[in-house]
Amino acid sequence: MVTGEGIVSSLGHSASAVVPRLKELRNCVTRSEDLATYKGLHTCLWAPCGYVRPERYTRKVLRTMSPVSEMSLFAAEDALSQAGLLGGEATLKGGRTGIAFGSCSGSVEANLDFASILVEHEVRNVTSSTYLKMMPQTVAVNLSVHFGTTGRLLPTGTACTSGSLAIGEAYEAVASGRQDVMIAGGAEEFSVTQVAVFDTLFSTSCRNDSPETTPRAFDVGRDGLVIGDGAAVLVVEALDHALARGAKPIVEIVGFGTNTDGRHVTQPSAETMARALSLALDDAGIPPSEIGYVNAHGTATQLGDIAEGTAMESVFRGRPAPVSTIKNYTGHTLGACGAIEAVATIEMMRAGWFAPNVNLANPDPKCGENDFIMGEGRKLDVEFAMSDNFAFGGVNTSLVFRRI
Repeated sequence: MVTGEGIVSSLGHSASAVVPRLKELRNCVTRSEDLATYKGLHTCLWAPCGYVRPERYTRKVLRTMSPVSEMSLFAAEDALSQAGLLGGEATLKGGRTGIAFGSCSGSVEANLDFASILVEHEVRNVTSSTYLKMMPQTVAVNLSVHFGTTGRLLPTGTACTSGSLAIGEAYEAVASGRQDVMIAGGAEEFSVTQVAVFDTLFSTSCRNDSPETTPRAFDVGRDGLVIGDGAAVLVVEALDHALARGAKPIVEIVGFGTNTDGRHVTQPSAETMARALSLALDDAGIPPSEIGYVNAHGTATQLGDIAEGTAMESVFRGRPAPVSTIKNYTGHTLGACGAIEAVATIEMMRAGWFAPNVNLANPDPKCGENDFIMGEGRKLDVEFAMSDNFAFGGVNTSLVFRRI
């Protein structure tokens, strides 16, 4: 069960803000004049989450945290508060609560401090906390220390599936009875280096003078992704544990599938993507026809959209489920996207309204015969919804949620 949600994103800084912002039917992308100053960079676009540090975060709290951990803490506090667990030391510290959390990496700025040693041959910028901000498990560890959890620690660093893989591992840890509660999610702080990764692959959108028109996943005119940032957290809890303490479940996680392509680091495979979706359906014990909505990964890249669209078409076999992607609004938040999109999927299920693919005007036939939601959005009474994510390295994930 999910008993709490928290989010820091360009859609808002609470789960309740997500659907109203989506209903505005416009993206969160803007032109960055700072990005425009980098020579050799083609894109000037980003989708900032607008995180502002709360005054309650003292220097002592933040000593080992970079922005990626700060945003995660903010979202985790909100999720735990909603779950009725914030300040519940007996539950958090008793060994039956764990952390599953991921990002693409730790803080890029902290990495630069270490890199300066190699460049300048001088140890100048490194402090006792630099590595703690840089290490790939920085968010998971910082959350564990802050809340005093002593259960499982499951860091995930699988690029764009970091958040969804963390939620899946949290679900399995609880479903197996090994933990009562898991704090799960993903986060990413913005860095021009991340933009450059995709820019050098010619995978970023260059609609620099019309940011409101991009990204446009699954459209024939798509020209790449836009980088965003943020964090999101789900409190995943065993039903009996939640009911025993009087907590009200929000939604149920009923299926999780994950696998790898085993073929190429950056070229996705429709076949293994489809297998991941099928694994999640098998885990949930439902046929494809029961899925009322699919939240697609939808990166707006040429190969990615075609592979994903083909995978969805093959799984739903003539009965396409309604599909939209949140990345057309938030941009690609990398390690955070799986968690942010899980929150968005849950909130749309609860609202009975699903966002359209903003900027999608002409679906690419190469992306398969799928029911891409367009226009004003769609009112749907959905019991089961799926959220899919795919990452560099050929890591594929699929989550299935059931409305309560």
